[in-house]
Amino acid sequence: MENKAKFPFNGTKEQEKELRQVIAEMKDEKGALMPIMQKAQEIYGYLPYEVQKIISDDMQVPMEKIYGVATFYSMFNLEPKGRNQISVCLGTACYVKGSGLIYEKLKQKLGIDSGQCTEDGKYSLDACRCVGACGLAPVMIVNGDVYGKVTVDDIDGILERYE
Repeated sequence: MENKAKFPFNGTKEQEKELRQVIAEMKDEKGALMPIMQKAQEIYGYLPYEVQKIISDDMQVPMEKIYGVATFYSMFNLEPKGRNQISVCLGTACYVKGSGLIYEKLKQKLGIDSGQCTEDGKYSLDACRCVGACGLAPVMIVNGDVYGKVTVDDIDGILERYE
């Protein structure tokens, strides 16, 4: 696995020290890999190659296993999240009412795909499945703010609120 990061890694020595301390305290416990990876994501905000490498080296676990866990579980992010995190519900009710068009328009407007962050770090975009607000379909969420009955024409106005 080689490092093909879109964003430069900006981890600090303090973050690395904290991660290595967590690993040292937990590495001998059975099933420690997941909790260590969760703590690493708390420390850095995501799990870039460099952080996975520290975990791999300090725990003597192959990089392939670290990467496999990081990509299997949706709770882990391999890229940083934007200051404004956008989710578009693609559940059945929302999709039938046009959320697919909203999602495609956001990808085009922001120049990113699902799970990615804009180069300026302002926005990240994710698709999700059913947020439980089917009566408001289609639904878009920005930083926890729920927008219902969204149309493609509403996107610019919604994003302006987060400038």
